[in-house]
Amino acid sequence: MMARVLSALGAGLLFGLGLAVSRMVDPAKVLGFLDITGAWDPSLALVMAGAAGTAMIGYRLALGRGRPLLAEAFQLPTRTEIDARLLAGAVIFGIGWGMAGVCPGPAVTGIAFLQIETLYFVPAMALGLFIARRVA
Repeated sequence: MMARVLSALGAGLLFGLGLAVSRMVDPAKVLGFLDITGAWDPSLALVMAGAAGTAMIGYRLALGRGRPLLAEAFQLPTRTEIDARLLAGAVIFGIGWGMAGVCPGPAVTGIAFLQIETLYFVPAMALGLFIARRVA
């Protein structure tokens, strides 16, 4: 159990460090990336490409093992259909990201830097998750 907790802590710290180094915790940087009709800043596309490539390699290596190191079995999503609920969630997420320049991972990381935006965003996100679970 302790190995799983330490593994999760290490992965979270590494993820947060990556978000901070890439400046994905800076709402102005993210909004610059999303502003494709104005002063577009494509640098975060390289961050996303690097993350996608790393994830692809990581999944291949991990799934080739047969079972995870610290669990009995892999817990992978089983749903593959694109339905109204998925599309609605994606639209709401995209609108929120575009308005605030913040999404959940960078927001939690931003708390460590005492970014004022994240101090408002994270409680609002938690409330939204609570309401979504009650409605669903």
